[in-house]
Amino acid sequence: MAGSTENGSGWRRSRWRKAVWSTAAFLLLLPLVAMQFTTEMNWDETDFIVFSAMLVIACGTYELAAMAMENSAYRAAIGTATAGAFLLVWMNLAVGVIGTEENPLNLMYGGVIVVGIAGAVIARFQPYGMASAMMVVALAQVFVAVIAQVAGHFTWVLTAVFVALWLGSAWLFRKAARDQMRVASRA
Repeated sequence: MAGSTENGSGWRRSRWRKAVWSTAAFLLLLPLVAMQFTTEMNWDETDFIVFSAMLVIACGTYELAAMAMENSAYRAAIGTATAGAFLLVWMNLAVGVIGTEENPLNLMYGGVIVVGIAGAVIARFQPYGMASAMMVVALAQVFVAVIAQVAGHFTWVLTAVFVALWLGSAWLFRKAARDQMRVASRA
């Protein structure tokens, strides 16, 4: 199985796997606990279902990548990209990045995620192609900020954070590609 080592410890027994799913459970419990102490947090069943689905998709994506590739840089790149996508969707659904969540300009951020998914599929999830895909995602994020600015909304600080995440992921994918080429040249 991919991800296994000679001593039998692999992704199945990985502390990272436990950390990923434990963090997801913790994040899901936070709103429930907060609702006990404040009326500002008022989630219904739909909110919990949507948030649970987002967590399962994010954690499942990371887990599939971790099982498929032993390279730690690749795993970190997937983790960074997945965390960025998760945060972008969560923020957009919760409060909206541009104005409120009802502002139709916020739909452009869905396009950023679609660009990332399409790029990953086109790259066949291979590290070098994924690096290029993440750079295109960073450009898409900047493009959305430019459109938001033209429409009178300032999103550059938040855009800088997400561009840093996408470019960090691209850098990690490049590192994974170099590592993969180094291993292949030794064989």
